[in-house]
Amino acid sequence: MSSPLFSSFQLGRLALANRIVVSPMCQYSAEEGNATAWHRVHLGQLAQSGAGLLLIEATAVEAIGRITPGCLGLYCDANERALAAVLEDVRGFADIPIGIQLAHAGRKASSARPWDGGQLLSAEQGGWQTVAPSALPHGAHEAPPQPLDAVGLARIRDAFVASARRAARLGLQAVELHCAHGYLLHEFLSPLANQRADAYGGSLENRMRFPLEVFDAVRAALPAHIPLGVRVSATDWVDGGWDLEQTLTFAAALKTRGCAWIDVSSGGVSPLQQIPIGPGYQVPLARAVRQATGLPTMAVGLITEPHQAEAIVRDGSADLVALARALLWNPRWPWHAAAALRATVSVPPQYWRSEPREARGVFAHAHIGQR
Repeated sequence: MSSPLFSSFQLGRLALANRIVVSPMCQYSAEEGNATAWHRVHLGQLAQSGAGLLLIEATAVEAIGRITPGCLGLYCDANERALAAVLEDVRGFADIPIGIQLAHAGRKASSARPWDGGQLLSAEQGGWQTVAPSALPHGAHEAPPQPLDAVGLARIRDAFVASARRAARLGLQAVELHCAHGYLLHEFLSPLANQRADAYGGSLENRMRFPLEVFDAVRAALPAHIPLGVRVSATDWVDGGWDLEQTLTFAAALKTRGCAWIDVSSGGVSPLQQIPIGPGYQVPLARAVRQATGLPTMAVGLITEPHQAEAIVRDGSADLVALARALLWNPRWPWHAAAALRATVSVPPQYWRSEPREARGVFAHAHIGQR
């Protein structure tokens, strides 16, 4: 029996060789938003993983939208040149489709890198004024963000558009908008972070307004062949917050606008969240979105084993499985999954001799154009 996990799939006009996605993973290793040698090595090894799609980490659309001073950006010519140089090297040895996640951290910006504590940075520590829908800090003891006025909303919407155009110039083949994990677009959606009294706050329709405006503007700016998807937090895991029912309404609105997929995560907007962590704990959320909307969905979160990922696709819980920590632990996860599931995976010729005797036939000997 053929493996559903290793079957092909279409995201709009983009053809994927299999259903495994390299999830966007923040590296906190950029310089002034510019990709560095770290990104060349990091993305280079993941491009050889055998996955069907590689999504570059959350990439800020303006400097104050970075989570940390080390976060990647695509808001200026220097950012674009640096990422272009990395992509040129990566593409020289891999034919995996590469996309990017565009983001704005909102009130969770201006933070220290995780290994430096992750706390909100003051101006004296190299931080900056954050922005958000309302003057509500993420943490009780943090300085409040500046509420966005009409000028600020237009600036950020236009920044998403400009970054999307840069992504298209770079030849990136897919774009995902980050509307999850407590960052700016999620902050507009959640009543825990959005307490505005204007057309962008209050009712569900109003809270969805700005994220949908950003989606519409980015979709209009991208060429038709580049699919545009959205990552959502399907629930805040806090009473009175964003929840699955609201997510389904948001997803339905995105579908009418040409959204190519929904990447279903959860949480991140409040320290009060109570998340029932366990293997595949977010998969039921992805299944609910897929069943209600018919949109292609990505499942993510503590998916670590090949047969677990296979079951998610086979039983219709999601169309795609996005891996993050599992691929950091084992960048060859798709190779081993192919062996376990009796499937094949594309591997560069430099590695063909590594195929173990008991896994003969796993490697598809596809020649990659190399320099």
